[in-house]
Amino acid sequence: MDKGQILELLKTINYPGFSRDIVSFGIVENIKITEKTISLKLKLPSQSDEMKQQIISSIKKKLEAIAQFEKINIISESVSTKSILQQPSVQQRVKLNGEIQHIVAVASGKGGVGKSTVAANLAAALQLKGKKGGLLDLDIYGPSLPIIFGINEAPRITSDKKLIPVEKYGLRLMSFGFISGNNSPVIWRGPMVAKMTEQFFSDVEWGKLDYLILDLPPGTGDVQLTLTQQLKISGVIIVTTPQDIALADVRKSADMFSKVGAPILGVVENMSGLLVEGKVIASDEIKPPVKIEIKGKTTVATDKSGNFSFKLDIFKKGGGRQESKRLDAPLLADVPLSAEIVNSTDSGKPIVLAKPSSLIAEFYHKIADKIINQLNQN
Repeated sequence: MDKGQILELLKTINYPGFSRDIVSFGIVENIKITEKTISLKLKLPSQSDEMKQQIISSIKKKLEAIAQFEKINIISESVSTKSILQQPSVQQRVKLNGEIQHIVAVASGKGGVGKSTVAANLAAALQLKGKKGGLLDLDIYGPSLPIIFGINEAPRITSDKKLIPVEKYGLRLMSFGFISGNNSPVIWRGPMVAKMTEQFFSDVEWGKLDYLILDLPPGTGDVQLTLTQQLKISGVIIVTTPQDIALADVRKSADMFSKVGAPILGVVENMSGLLVEGKVIASDEIKPPVKIEIKGKTTVATDKSGNFSFKLDIFKKGGGRQESKRLDAPLLADVPLSAEIVNSTDSGKPIVLAKPSSLIAEFYHKIADKIINQLNQN
């Protein structure tokens, strides 16, 4: 076997805890083959002897299995984990089809925290501010974009077999759900998901965009690794809910992006309390503005017309702020629970487009303003 064949063999060994192989991580620095002897020089993390031995043992087993070498020499050099995780992939970076100024990923290690809703409303808010926007739904197993935007059509294909994004409300949209049908389950292994992700990067004609928002699936798996390997993203928005059980997974996702050198633009605390809005009806005894005491919670004041609003904490509070401090990144917004968000999302029109001047839409407008300011400064 030559060096190329040995490298292909070693690509079948994953870095412990990741779905990415040791070759793409840059661990295999040198290979020498002389008659019946093979010598390998490795760069291995310095803080874990157990991980070192696991990798070396896996390499020896692979090489012994082909029964070609009488002697296997493995020399290891200790380096920091960070330097390993930031090694570029052996694959070339993909150039997206189109002229895209900023690529922003919306991520979380936890499912059900509202990433897709945040991503859709952020893209819509940027569009309303005069920024040409696109939105790519990268959740292969559970695509949400067809429902959020009420789309039941498939994208058109160019003569050279490139996909043309579906356009709605001035946004360019792409989702696996447009291709597979939103009712069909996807029963795929990881490599197929990674390949589809690569195709979305290279085979979609985006045209000229100011912002492309990426709606990522939960976790730290194939899609996230393919993304960080193949695209240079402007930054990541981390979405969480206030509870500790969500934060535990969110921290893993945030730390993964930090380790691979992707900038964290900020944190969104979603479902942050319940937004309560109402109006006091004037009478002979009550003439707004007045103050209302919410038993055991807070005191709110009405305006001159008797309108009031307040946020009722039904889960824990402050989880997003806590994570933003840990990451040394801004808290972009604490978006409350609201029936308006649910109704507009289910009807196929994000709240920012359905009610752009509403109190709840203002949260997404603030996120968009902060992202624009950050990326302009950078």
